[in-house]
Amino acid sequence: MTTLQLNADIYQHLLMLSEDESMLKRVAKYLRRLTTEMANDPTRMTKEEYFARLDEAEREIAEGKGTTFTNKADMNAWLNAL
Repeated sequence: MTTLQLNADIYQHLLMLSEDESMLKRVAKYLRRLTTEMANDPTRMTKEEYFARLDEAEREIAEGKGTTFTNKADMNAWLNAL
């Protein structure tokens, strides 16, 4: 489902709920909770931040700062040490 279709679906359902104030209050409360969770998510980043981190990682790899493994055992040992 595309963003446009999702928006239309959400608006259609909100229109149905708009006649019942108690339902609208429940929806508003749920939306506040969702947006608070989203705002407090430490893993969330903008598209620009994501690509900046990729660029930085590529520079570090080019400078020889990356970590490489020749087998799974070494990789797992490194991961387990984190």
